[in-house]
Amino acid sequence: MTNRAGGPILRTEHLGRTVNGHTLVDDVSIEVQRGDVLAIVGPSGSGKSSFLRMLNRLDEPTRGNVYVDGQDTRDIPPRLLRQRVGMVMQAANLFPGTVAGNIRYGPAQRGETIPSARVDALLEQVGLAGYASRDINHLSGGEAQRVSVARTLANTPEVLLLDEPTSALDDAAEQEVETLLCRIINDEQLTCLVVTHDMAQAARMANRVMVMAEGRLVSIGPSEEILNAEPVL
Repeated sequence: MTNRAGGPILRTEHLGRTVNGHTLVDDVSIEVQRGDVLAIVGPSGSGKSSFLRMLNRLDEPTRGNVYVDGQDTRDIPPRLLRQRVGMVMQAANLFPGTVAGNIRYGPAQRGETIPSARVDALLEQVGLAGYASRDINHLSGGEAQRVSVARTLANTPEVLLLDEPTSALDDAAEQEVETLLCRIINDEQLTCLVVTHDMAQAARMANRVMVMAEGRLVSIGPSEEILNAEPVL
């Protein structure tokens, strides 16, 4: 099933996850349009990351559905889904070896070889020109996160998920990586969902904001409207 013109690129219906009797996410239904940048905010333990991880089946929902471009994600093989709905996590979690090896990993899983020129272009895009042959053990935290972004972009995802992508970095690297992400999202017109505990970051990055508390959706709407309505943390 393909999405009708103008329909949401991502949609959840009554999405939920319960583990050992504890409800992490409870009955969340949202729509994300192409080109939206949706910040997901709320108190610690409110289910933000649990919700995000269900969107590409890193965690399986125990109820409800997720649709990407009109297709139920249960009908998409997980590896393919995670290429279409890419994720950058709080920690870079790079594979041992070179920067280029990490960038080539995803496409290689589907039998594609990225040429060196494409690797170089991705590295230039994230501000790491000339880093292709560098061992990942010789990267700073900010550099490793930039490689993680390039590795995800190598799959040309339809939707980009960001789970606290700057919270593990020092202040200087945090600002650099956030600026980088904003530029790439804008240049590529990416659809993006970003979990953040930083309300100022949500205001800078997102055109829409979703507030969660105790696993449930509290409110969703334009960033200025939601962030100015009431404290969410």
